[in-house]
Amino acid sequence: MNLKSLFAALVISLGVASSASAVPTAYGASGTPNPTLYSFVATTTGDVLAYFADSTAGYTNTLSLLVNGVDTGISGLNNHTSVYGQMLNFGTVNAGDSLVFRLNVLNNGDTWFSQKSLNSDGVNHIYSSSYAGDIAIPAGVYVAFEDLRNGGDYNYHDENFVFTNVSNAQAIPLPATPLLFGLGLGVLALVGKRRKKG
Repeated sequence: MNLKSLFAALVISLGVASSASAVPTAYGASGTPNPTLYSFVATTTGDVLAYFADSTAGYTNTLSLLVNGVDTGISGLNNHTSVYGQMLNFGTVNAGDSLVFRLNVLNNGDTWFSQKSLNSDGVNHIYSSSYAGDIAIPAGVYVAFEDLRNGGDYNYHDENFVFTNVSNAQAIPLPATPLLFGLGLGVLALVGKRRKKG
């Protein structure tokens, strides 16, 4: 076990022992594309901070940020040199600013965005959930990247971050929309039937 892994294991075990700790929810359907689309915005006027959470990638990656479509010019948190909890400050943003995270794959020049429509392969390269925080990383929004073209193994665990001053507005996956609409109609029909009987 190398020093980086040992440190990460120690921090994780200490975090688990604390009452305020929580492990980010991992992507539950590894091997299949994540159908959920995400849009991120700045919660308040202030700094956007990124914390390195984990990496299983063989490729070397760094993280960047676009604010309202403009690159901040700040890049970092190399997955082979960063340690658990290491922080990168992307600078000040305004409440409501649109935020797009970009994974830079240094081995082959690929770039993958948190916004699916910007990805050259048309694939969703992220999974996101909320994170309650631990002793090394504060509560925030967890974002896990897939760094391989065409989604690779779809484990969404190649490089993982937690962001503060960020809110995550999930979109309902398109295949679920007709199902939810149908379910809603069914509930309305059932309620109407009960009213007629009573």
